[in-house]
Amino acid sequence: MSSYYDKTDLQRIPELVKLAPHASAAFFAFEQEVYHSSSILPVKIKELIAIVTAHITGCPYCIDVHVRKFKELGGTMEEIVEALLTAASTRAGAILSHGVHAIKAFEAYPGKEPASSVQQQPDSSPSCYC
Repeated sequence: MSSYYDKTDLQRIPELVKLAPHASAAFFAFEQEVYHSSSILPVKIKELIAIVTAHITGCPYCIDVHVRKFKELGGTMEEIVEALLTAASTRAGAILSHGVHAIKAFEAYPGKEPASSVQQQPDSSPSCYC
């Protein structure tokens, strides 16, 4: 395998469709409804949203596909960058605003850190799976 990401891999999607034909048909019907049947947002804006979402999810295949479609619809690189920076700013803001949960969690555990310089061994079982 020369690379994890290869555009030609997308040509194998029909193999996946054959393995789950009913779920695939439902997905493609949903995608058709979102992009083409609903007309509140122009397709160009939907493609811009898809580009940002692809960056958030980290899917290079989706980035390629949606950038191509966006460009074909007259989209510019400046619009893409502004949308990406908007998403980055929003994500950073969400991290900051979620910081109040750290304050609340810290306040929920009264007392001070152990005065001893001997490190306590943390419980090895995970309590958070994120």
